[in-house]
Amino acid sequence: MQRMLFVAAVAVVAVPVASVHVTSAAVKPQSARSAALLEKVSVAASEFKFVLSKKTARRGVVVFKVKNVGKIKHDFQIKGRKTKLLAPGQSETLRVTFLSKGSYPYKCTVPGHAAAGMKGVFKIT
Repeated sequence: MQRMLFVAAVAVVAVPVASVHVTSAAVKPQSARSAALLEKVSVAASEFKFVLSKKTARRGVVVFKVKNVGKIKHDFQIKGRKTKLLAPGQSETLRVTFLSKGSYPYKCTVPGHAAAGMKGVFKIT
C-alpha cells in the first residue's frame, strides 16, 4: 500500500513538469526580438564619396557591407572599427555594436579622402 502512494506522488509531480515543457514555445518571440536588433547597411565607396543604403539604424549590431566601386583604394572607418584598404572591386564586412543612441561619424582614412568628401554621419535611434 505504501508503494502505491509513492507512485501516485511521483505521477502528480510529473504532470506540472510536462506542462512547463509545453510552454517553451513562448520563447520564440524573444528570438524574433533579438533578430530585430541586427541591421544591414550596404556601403559603396568611390571617388570621393560613400553611398549608404541607409543612414540610420536602431541600437544593436549593424553589419556594414563595404564595397569599393571606385578606381582607387579606399577604406571605411566608424566607431573605432575600420576595414582594410580595399582595392577597386574588393569588399569587406564590418560588424559594429551600437549600444547608445547618437550620431557616429564615418570616413575614409586614406590621406585627403575625407577632406575631399568621403565622410558622413550615421545615426542610431
